[in-house]
Amino acid sequence: MAKRKVDTENRGFQTRWESEYMFTKVAGKPVCLLCGESVAVLKEYNLRRHYETKHADKNKNMDMEQRLQKAEELKRGLKSRQALFKKAKSQGQAAVKASFILAEEIAKSARPFTEGDFIKNCMIKVCDEVCPEKRQLFLNVSLSRNTIAERVDQLSINLKEQLVKKGKDFIAYSLAVDESTDISDIAQLSIFIRGVDSNLSVTEEFLALRPMHGTTTGHDLYEEVSRCVNEMELPWEKLVGLTTDGAPAMCGHRSGLVAKIREKMQEENATGELTAYHCIIHQEALCGKALKMEHVMSIITRTVNFIRAKGLNHRQFKFKAFLTELETEHGDLPYHTEVRWLSQGKVLQRCFELREEICLFLDSKGKDTTQLRDEMFLCEMAFLCDITSHLNAINLQLQGRDRVISDMYSTVKAFKTKLTLWETQMRKENLSHFPSCQTMKEKLSTSAFPSTQLADKIGMLAADFRRRFADFEAQKSRLELLGNPFAVDVESSPPNLQMELIDLQCNDALRAKYAAVGAAEFARFLPGTMPQLRIQAAQTLSMFGSTYLCEQLFSLMNLNKTSHRSRLTAEHLHSILRISSAQSLTPNIDELVEKMGHHQVSPSTSNK
Repeated sequence: MAKRKVDTENRGFQTRWESEYMFTKVAGKPVCLLCGESVAVLKEYNLRRHYETKHADKNKNMDMEQRLQKAEELKRGLKSRQALFKKAKSQGQAAVKASFILAEEIAKSARPFTEGDFIKNCMIKVCDEVCPEKRQLFLNVSLSRNTIAERVDQLSINLKEQLVKKGKDFIAYSLAVDESTDISDIAQLSIFIRGVDSNLSVTEEFLALRPMHGTTTGHDLYEEVSRCVNEMELPWEKLVGLTTDGAPAMCGHRSGLVAKIREKMQEENATGELTAYHCIIHQEALCGKALKMEHVMSIITRTVNFIRAKGLNHRQFKFKAFLTELETEHGDLPYHTEVRWLSQGKVLQRCFELREEICLFLDSKGKDTTQLRDEMFLCEMAFLCDITSHLNAINLQLQGRDRVISDMYSTVKAFKTKLTLWETQMRKENLSHFPSCQTMKEKLSTSAFPSTQLADKIGMLAADFRRRFADFEAQKSRLELLGNPFAVDVESSPPNLQMELIDLQCNDALRAKYAAVGAAEFARFLPGTMPQLRIQAAQTLSMFGSTYLCEQLFSLMNLNKTSHRSRLTAEHLHSILRISSAQSLTPNIDELVEKMGHHQVSPSTSNK
């Protein structure tokens, strides 16, 4: 015989039980108004037994009307206590949520965890002046160092869980990997992921920062990347691209990271081929070395360092009458930092503008200015100033988040075309795009402007661009397919795409949509009847063109792990960087607060 279930008997609470047995119904259960105990089964016998056993002697002299009044008073008291409890719970949750919000802001601003106590003291002082009756609410917000550290870890875990969940929907993803050393001389491996789901929506997020305390060989790098991919439950067969900084440990043909990952994909029977790229921005910066004009830059650097390295020299130079008058136009003379490629262009530009003032100042200090006054040197300096300015412009175009690799390739392709034009114009002494060279040409007294030699320099730069971006040329058809599918030659396209390409190019509505939204957004409007084109678009959209995000992360790392904060643990650093670098994901603070319930560290323990 089947066991009876109380839920199936449709037992309901009867109003008369309130006066007869002093019970009421709370959240579906009968609760005694006299002692607060609840009865498991809603049955009159159980209520009567509880009342007669524990409370019969207390109310035996009361008539029915008195019992009704007593029950109503007890119900009002119960409701009041419930409202107070709900209010306390709500205030506790608000305090916990506030601590999460402030912990997120502290992590994003690269502040130490101890800033929480400072913020709380400020909040309480403001509260005492503005709303002193709310003081206890502010005291309830726990912002101790340990609490902030715990909140930061919880926020990071929540972001990671969201990324793992999104990763299950990726139909293609790529990785960007770079390595740098922190202030404690610990090698840090930065990994970013760019994934595309079935709706062709792109997610570009920080994947991991792995400290490497030993060697940093290709095998070591592979072990860390492999462990990270497996932890995130990412399928190897959906890995499309890998972008690195081009170091031997990354790109070695036999034992580099790229080679090891290709071996892993073969072991996993992945059908797709891994496309490995050397960061476009890094390549572009290296191309500048092809000019072989270090002799010019070394003289300028030595001159700038003489003026800037000593405070007296800098003050005297800066506050000379002629420079003070030019301050609004030219400003001060900046340092040149070798690591910061963009700073070279600023230094060159400022030195060229202040070349005469610099020579006068050096003369007053008894320094030889023969080289700085040499016309050939000044022509080379003007050329280096102009060409570096052009290189800086393309460098800035290639930087940034959410950059589509086909757009980056188009930018590089356009620059190579510009180099061809500039070389031709330079040989004809057409200096339209070289304003500093134009200025020098007009001021030359005896010697002719060395246009042929400088045109050869441009040719060397163009040749280096073609060599370094050969791997992107190999992917030209794939990149152009995403960039402008309506201009692709169907006959030369892969056979599995030809039929869908014809349907696409003959669809006027899709052509109009492409014109309206552009190449990057258009992929999402490809219909489901074109599955091969959608997969191809997803794979291309997932590719990183540079390791810009890794470089940006290293800047954040250096802001957080400083000489004053060198003991920051790897786990906390990892959590901080995940929060501060998040873009498409945001921590679900309400969910975290709900998980914690109304528990909140008391103010007395929060400041320990």
